[in-house]
Amino acid sequence: MSTSSQAARPVSPAAAAPAPPVISRATAALVLSLLLGLQPVSTDVYLPALPMLTKALGAPMSGAQLTMSALILAFGLAQMVWGPVADRVGRRPVLLLGLVLYTAASIGGALAGSIEALVVWRALQGATLAAAVVVARAVVRDLYDPVAGAQVMALALGGLGIIALLGPLLGGVLAQVFGWRGPLTLVAMAGGATGIVVALKLPETLSRSHARVLPWRALLSTWLEIGRHPVFACWALLVACTYGGLFTVLASSSFVFMDVLGLPAAAYGGAMALGSICYISGTVLCRRWIARHGLAGTVWRGAWFTLSAGLLAAVPAALGASSVWTVLLPYCLFAFGHGLHQPCGQAAVVGPFPQAAGAASALAGLLLALVAFGMGRWLGGALGDSVEPLAYGLAFWSTLTCTVAWTLVQRHAK
Repeated sequence: MSTSSQAARPVSPAAAAPAPPVISRATAALVLSLLLGLQPVSTDVYLPALPMLTKALGAPMSGAQLTMSALILAFGLAQMVWGPVADRVGRRPVLLLGLVLYTAASIGGALAGSIEALVVWRALQGATLAAAVVVARAVVRDLYDPVAGAQVMALALGGLGIIALLGPLLGGVLAQVFGWRGPLTLVAMAGGATGIVVALKLPETLSRSHARVLPWRALLSTWLEIGRHPVFACWALLVACTYGGLFTVLASSSFVFMDVLGLPAAAYGGAMALGSICYISGTVLCRRWIARHGLAGTVWRGAWFTLSAGLLAAVPAALGASSVWTVLLPYCLFAFGHGLHQPCGQAAVVGPFPQAAGAASALAGLLLALVAFGMGRWLGGALGDSVEPLAYGLAFWSTLTCTVAWTLVQRHAK
C-alpha cells in the first residue's frame, strides 16, 4: 500500500511539514492505551451493574440497553465534530477539553436518579469520549507510517486489553459492594486519571495547522472523497464488523450470563476478563504477524479464528445446548481474532490521509458507532430468557468480518 500517492486525493497539497515530536514508542503506547482504553472502561466496567440498575431504577431491559446504545450513537456522531477540529486546532487542546468534559459527564451518570437522566448523561459521556478515541487514532498517523503505526497500535491495544481485563473484574466487585453506582464512579476516576497523564506526557503531535488544507466549507467533499477511497472503505468495514461482534457480547452478556445462566456479578466479571486475556494474546501475535505477513496477511489469518468463533456460537444455540462454556468459549475465540483485526484496521484506516487523519478517523468511528447502535437497539427487543440473540448475533458479525477480511482487504489493502 503506497500512502504517499494516495494521500493527495482528499486534501490539497501543502508545504512539507516539520518533523513530528520525538516520543518513545513506549510512551506513545501508554498514552494510546489510556485514551483508547476509555472506550472499554465506558462500556465494560458497568456491564455487571446493568441488571442491578434496571431493578434499582425500575427500568425495562430496553431502557438499560439504551444507556449503552445512546453512548455509542453519541460517540459516533461527535467524532464528526472532534476530528476536523483536531485537524484544525491541534490534538492536545481537543484531548484535554474532551477529557475534562468526559469526567464531568461520568460523575453526572454516577449520580443519576432515573433511567432517563442516566441515558442523557451516558449520551454526553459518549460525545466527549469521542474526542479521546478519534484524536488517539490521528496521533498514530501523526507519528508513524501505517505499518509502524499498526505495530504501535497493537502494543497500545494490548494495554487496552489489560484495561478491559480489569474493568469487568473491578466492576463486578464494586457492583456487589456498592451497587450500580460503584462502577460508574470508577469510570469517572479513570477519565480524570487519563487527563492527568495526557497533560503530563503527550505534546502536540500535529506538525502544523491544517486550516488552509482543510477549510470548513470543503469538509463534506473531503468526507465524500475519504469514504470513496477503497483502502479506507475496506479497513473501515473490517473495524466496524469486528466491533459489531464484540458489541453484541458487551451489550447482552450481563443478562445472558447473570439472568439466564445464573452467574453472580463477580463471576461474570471473571468470565469477561478471560475474554480480555484472549484479546491481549491476539494483539501480541498481531505484532509478530504484521512484521512477517503484513497487514492484509495478518487479518486474512485472523479471520479463521473469527469464523471458528461464529460456528462455535451458532451450532450449540441451534441444538438447544446452552451453558456458560458454550457462550464463553466462542467469545474468547472471537476476542482473540479481534485482537488481530483491530490493530491493523485502526492504523490502516487513516493511512492514506496524513493531512486529514482526524476527519478519516471520525468517519470510520461513525460507521462503527452506527453498527453498534443498530445492534444495541435490536438486542434491546430480542433479549429474553435465551442465549440465542447473543449466539446468532456473534455468528452474524463473524461471517461479515471474515467476508471483508478475505475479499475487500485482500483486493485493496495491498
